[in-house]
Parts: sequence; C-alpha cells; structure tokens
Amino acid sequence: MKKLLYFLSIFFLLNTIHSQGVKTFFKSPEGKFFVSADLHIHTVFSDGSVWPTIRVEEALRDSIDLISLTEHLEYQPWRADIPNPDRNRSFQIAAGYVKKQPLAVVHGTEITKGMPPGHFNAIFINDANKFFDNDKKPLDFEKAIKEANNQGAFVFWNHPHWESQRRDGIARLDPIHDKIISKKYLHGIEVVNMSTFSEEAMQIALDNNLTIMGTSDVHVLIDWDFNNERESFHRPLTFIISENRTIKSTRDALFNQKTFVWFHDLIIGKEENLKMVVNENFSIKSHGYDFDRYNSKQILKLELINHSVAPLKIKYVGEYNFHTEFNFFEIKPKSKIEVYLKTLKVLDTVELPFEILNYVIAPKTNLSILKNISVK
Repeated sequence: MKKLLYFLSIFFLLNTIHSQGVKTFFKSPEGKFFVSADLHIHTVFSDGSVWPTIRVEEALRDSIDLISLTEHLEYQPWRADIPNPDRNRSFQIAAGYVKKQPLAVVHGTEITKGMPPGHFNAIFINDANKFFDNDKKPLDFEKAIKEANNQGAFVFWNHPHWESQRRDGIARLDPIHDKIISKKYLHGIEVVNMSTFSEEAMQIALDNNLTIMGTSDVHVLIDWDFNNERESFHRPLTFIISENRTIKSTRDALFNQKTFVWFHDLIIGKEENLKMVVNENFSIKSHGYDFDRYNSKQILKLELINHSVAPLKIKYVGEYNFHTEFNFFEIKPKSKIEVYLKTLKVLDTVELPFEILNYVIAPKTNLSILKNISVK
C-alpha cells in the first residue's frame, strides 16, 4: 500500500498544459515551466466543508496544475460523522479521482500547533499515519517536523501572520523557528494566505532562504471565498518555476526557492524569479517614427504588450517624455496599448527603464527592469 501511495503521489501529466487546451496564466521562457499550484486546501477529512473530489473539480475548472489536500492532523471536527482511521484517505480519494486529467495531486498534511510554533504544511509525504505515536496521538511538534523531513517532505510555515495567533498580524520568529531553520527542517513560508499578504513574512523568507508561498487555505467552496467573476479576486496561487513537468522537477524547484505568487493584482517573489516572469510577459514593439501622424521623425511609436493574466502597472523612470501619456501605464491582462515617445533625435536603439509597480520583490520594494528596443 505504501508503494502504491508513493506512485500515486508522483503521478503527473507529462504533456504541457497548453497542449491540453488549458489556460496559460503567464508565458514561461523556453526550457522552463510555470507550474500553477495551490498547496494548502482542506476537505471534510479535517475541518473543510467539501468532499475531496470537489477540490479536484474546482482545481480542474480553475486550470490549476498541482494541488495538495493538507488535512489537519490534530483537528477533525467531523470525526463523529467521518471516522476513518487512515489519515491518507482524502489523498487516496482525490488522487484516484484525477486519473488522466491535466492535474496532479501530491500527498500532504498539516501539523497544527498553537503559537509558537504555529501551523505547518508538509507535502510530498508518503504516509500521514506516521505522524501519530503508538497511542494514536499526534506527535509533538519537533518529532512531527523531523518525521516530515524523514519522509522527504517540503515543509512550509502556514499563515505566520494569522491574527488568531499573532494578534498584531506581524510574522516573527520565535526560538523554535530559529531552531528548525538552522536544522534545515523548514523550507518555505506563506507570505500570502487567503486574503492576506505579510511583508514581514516575506522579509523572513528573504533573510532565511525560504521559499515564498501563497495559498488559498480554502475550507468552504472556492467560489465562496474567491469570486471568479472579478479578475482581482482569483484564488492565490504559487507558481513553481520548473525545468519540466514532472513531480521530481517541481519538487526540486520548490526546495530551490524557484517560485512566485499571484495575489489579487500583485506578483510577489524574489527578484531573480520576477525578472524571468516580466521579461517573458512584458514586451515592447517599435513601429518606428510616426511621420504620417505627427509629421515628425523624432516621435517614436511603441506598442506595450502584456502577455499575462495579471495587469501590468508600470512607471517609466527614464530621461524621455511621452507625447500622449504621462509616465504611468496600466496594461490590462492579455492586452496592449500604443504610446508615443519623444526621443528628440532619430535613434537606432532606445533604452527604456521601468518600475513594475505591482511586482513586489521585498517589503516596500518593486521590481525595476530595463528594456532595450530596436527602432524599426
């Protein structure tokens, strides 16, 4: 049975999502794949309100590549109605239901303790039952974290800024967190959970080489928490920058901090990762000097293109002025705008520096990029 669980957990469709006609959220560079994931969700097998197959159907509808059902080990309010001694059961149901759909389900669980230390997800586990002692009681925190690592799990800290455990909403490290970080038992941290974003958690990630994560932590129907009719209220997603579309590569990328988070209109992640995203999803096309329209060979016509599902909110910070616009632009998802730049003289190439106002690389810090444009 354990071998069966393991092989179910590494099942993943090898074809690209695009080839299956599923939504592409962000263009990825050649040789890379942006794997969309929600790795913190619940069902009736802990304190959620839906059956595991509903989580699969929701993820398929939302065109997500990868999910993990992370049931609480210590908290099962529906236990009187759904008494199952096997803590792997929700995963077994979901993984068996996926079959040949363009979705992977990886085995996970949530270690649920008071603060400190708080709640932690362990994904890519092979047996949730091992998180209990011989008396069927959940392991204490340090033993549970060690067991997760013994199973090769990727472990991340859930909602460290949760106001029920941090009344001021500030994520901070306690000695127990320093201890598990020093032992390399902790690999990631949620900077986004449901409807909240913690800049303090992001700083903890940057200071301690932890992977930046964002999750829905959904308990009810996804549409009850996230209204899909409004583009800015999609569920938060972690995108994993993977070398290919296998579970091994995706898991390796998580351990190597190759992620970014899409939350409302924000794209959140480490600078090197966001540069990769914006370089593929923000392009500028030159249409040359527009003599016909402005009777001038010094006004350059440009087309600014957004290839992603998220808006681009940008600020031009260079030396030139625009003829029809100011320095701030918003390019809607999967769309483009035309702008006219006064270069004062005819140029063969032009350098355009921008600050991407909705790309966050650190607390109070946006991504800066430089676009080199060849003038036609």
